[in-house]
Amino acid sequence: MIKKVLIANRGEIALRVARTCRELGIATVAAHSSADRDSAVVAFADESVQIGPGPSRESYLNIPAVIEAARIRGADAVHPGYGFLSENADFAEVCAAEGLTFIGPPPEVMARLGDKAVARRIMAEAGLPLLPGSRDTPDQPEAAAAVAAEIGYPVIVKAAAGGGGRGMTVVHDADAFARAYRHTRATAQAVFGDGRLYVERYLPSARHVEVQVLADTHGNAVHLGARDCSLQRRHQKLVEETPAPGLPAEVVEPLCAAAVRGTLASGYVGAGTFEFLVDPQGRFYFMEVNCRLQVEHPVTEMVTGLDLVAEQIRVAAGEPLGFTQADVDARGVSIECRINAENPRRDFAPAPGTLEEFSAPAGPFVRVDTHARPGYRIPAYYDSLLAKVVVWAPDRPRALARMRRALDELHADGPGVVTTTEFLRGLLDHPRFVAAEHDTVMIETLTS
Repeated sequence: MIKKVLIANRGEIALRVARTCRELGIATVAAHSSADRDSAVVAFADESVQIGPGPSRESYLNIPAVIEAARIRGADAVHPGYGFLSENADFAEVCAAEGLTFIGPPPEVMARLGDKAVARRIMAEAGLPLLPGSRDTPDQPEAAAAVAAEIGYPVIVKAAAGGGGRGMTVVHDADAFARAYRHTRATAQAVFGDGRLYVERYLPSARHVEVQVLADTHGNAVHLGARDCSLQRRHQKLVEETPAPGLPAEVVEPLCAAAVRGTLASGYVGAGTFEFLVDPQGRFYFMEVNCRLQVEHPVTEMVTGLDLVAEQIRVAAGEPLGFTQADVDARGVSIECRINAENPRRDFAPAPGTLEEFSAPAGPFVRVDTHARPGYRIPAYYDSLLAKVVVWAPDRPRALARMRRALDELHADGPGVVTTTEFLRGLLDHPRFVAAEHDTVMIETLTS
């Protein structure tokens, strides 16, 4: 049994985890930086401990500080949320060595799947379709360029240790390849501490579709349906929904089955997400596995009635899944909009400040995951996510109408603060999105 969880994260996800823990009767410790000492999760959690100053490398990414916080507060488990240390295999390994239950997959599985090139090999062996690309991580630009020439342009150069939409560059011709390769390698080294890259064919018009999976330590694995995450800027998602609209069952069913097959083949445990690209002909290709809870997990919760954080905790405690694939009953449509403190008119530049006004929408079948409040000072150190507005309805037209109404009700204002709310409201009315004909480059096309 898990008795006390240290939440090694901040913002809305930290508060969301703390709420489920309270429902389960599990005590919580909020690990926070000095910039977050007055945050919502600090007020909500049973205990809190400051782990460092504002910069994340000195606080939320400081493994010794997080471990020490768990030790001094008597926590027996750590929930990493998403981002920060959530996919850090070294952190998961240190937790295990210190007798702490890491609420996530085993460190060796995380290490294998966190290396995107290795993950491609594992999934290829499991029979998942892949885009043409590198079999390994070429050491020299010339070798990578040869792969690009063989598979044909455009290609995308990706960091093997990448994640969160960072460390990837689209290259349209051979003349631009060497420069793009060097730039991506420098970015990967700076951001992930690992400059290894791989190359794969780029699909200029594709849907980004992902599958939520759950697996336990007893050999059981299920999927919870497919989510569409195609509306993105700079590979960062803005709108997510489930089920993936406009995709027929003959595409979605084998895609979800492939995700379960990959889950079992890799030895995955816990909640995870298999990400795919789907081309205009309905062919799908494996991209990567996110070894953590996704930002967009609420849409899956809304249609299935399952609490994914509770399932994570039960699996981490060694319990078997309490249901089979046949028991998963997804109903209706759920859509999530990410409200970021960013200025869409300035290429989505961060727009932090102090919220003088913050009023969240409410009403039937509207969920808002947020840590924001009037008077909240948005730190410049972290991700710009302020809130996630999530709606449910029996069908897509009514879900879209409900989300439009919810965004109309949302108010977030203060000196210097700009949010993506108005931009998102426009996206919901765009004919391509309404017709489920959107793809991963739609926003780029609209803002170029």
